[in-house]
Amino acid sequence: MEYIYAALLLHNAGKDVTEDAVKAVLAAAGIAVDDARVKALVAALDGVNIEEAISKAAAAPVAVAAAPAAAAAPAEAAAEEEEEEEEKEDEEGGMAGLGALFG
Repeated sequence: MEYIYAALLLHNAGKDVTEDAVKAVLAAAGIAVDDARVKALVAALDGVNIEEAISKAAAAPVAVAAAPAAAAAPAEAAAEEEEEEEEKEDEEGGMAGLGALFG
């Protein structure tokens, strides 16, 4: 995550996101730099409009958050139905036992 933060910091400062710049930011933060990760990050960001990516990412959590909430509703309903069925079985079992007592 630090690598992405370094690239965003450079972008926000108006600097080019290069391998040397990312390494410098990470080194200044006291983070051990992995050259392969830096190269992969810079290669992945080549040709990417970072401003556009940020604006899309800002809208994405709203859609992502709605999906788990929608999925949770059926699961809760199923759990409630199971509880109701168990309660009915307990009541029926108890009534059969009482009937046996009174013949």
